[in-house]
Amino acid sequence: MSIREVARQSGVSVSTVSRVFNGYDDVSAATRERVLETARQLDYVPTAAARTLVKRRSQLLGVVLFTGYWHPDIHHPFFQEVLVGLKHGVGELGYDLLLFATEQPDGRRPDPYLRRARQHRVDGIVLMGLEPRDPEVQKIVDSPIPVMGVDLDITGNRTSFVSSDNVGGARLAVRHLHSLGHTRIATISGPLRTKPGADRSLGYRAEMRALGLDAPAEHEVEGDFYTESGEEAMRSLLSPRERPTAVFAASDLMALGAIKAAQAAKLRVPEDIAVVGFDDIQLAEHVSPSLTTIRQDKVGIGLAAGKALVEQIENPNVTPPVLTLPVELVVRASCGGRAAAD
Repeated sequence: MSIREVARQSGVSVSTVSRVFNGYDDVSAATRERVLETARQLDYVPTAAARTLVKRRSQLLGVVLFTGYWHPDIHHPFFQEVLVGLKHGVGELGYDLLLFATEQPDGRRPDPYLRRARQHRVDGIVLMGLEPRDPEVQKIVDSPIPVMGVDLDITGNRTSFVSSDNVGGARLAVRHLHSLGHTRIATISGPLRTKPGADRSLGYRAEMRALGLDAPAEHEVEGDFYTESGEEAMRSLLSPRERPTAVFAASDLMALGAIKAAQAAKLRVPEDIAVVGFDDIQLAEHVSPSLTTIRQDKVGIGLAAGKALVEQIENPNVTPPVLTLPVELVVRASCGGRAAAD
């Protein structure tokens, strides 16, 4: 069904139908309603391409999500919930999402993200899981396209980011373990090249210093936020002569891997070694022992990122905000009381 048929059956010109669908206010209420009713009866929907040409806005936001070729991006619970919040946040404002592919069948790197953003005429871009020093990321930041990072500390004239209070959350975890009597507290950090990995490690060290506790180098092991690295890190932590009595893992998946390794070593959690995670994924309360963790509002991160990005698009003179969302401690079984070793 074409716009010409809508115009013919409405008794108006094609340009009037176009003005109705593009929100111009110089069309009378009666004409507007007649055109819209005719369009409903004919099941006519204006094409996105046509509306983009008229309004110079596609109502489309690009999403670049990349966490390395060795992990399926969308499988991680954190990214799943952020995407849910992002979808709801921009959907309420009349925008759609376009998820960019980050792999090619022949193994080549995909076309540069900025070029693809221009090809699809997206109004803004959300970046997740990328390296801030990646030259392709810098090209996007330097472009006039509004950009919002998630856990990605990027800055520019039309660029900002949103994250949880990672430093404060890590300090909260260490403080809680200390309140239970633990003094030998180790950490399994996320990748230190990432903002959440670096910030949670910073928070761990800051709170250990504040409490007057030693944090030997062998009690800090770097992981990658996924289960296997948590398991491997815990095996490493159990080897020193004075093994830790508690472990703060910078993600719930690493915490679950750590618990698996501890149990394989015939240690009881939490009686022999306590474990605290970070994220509060849905699985955390259903495992045994249930996981004590730092809850971050993952859906809220997506909502905040989407709404802040749309605000930049629709109000170009607004200074992009840097957003930090609060976190909270959720106490379950895996931290227990005073460890048996103490």
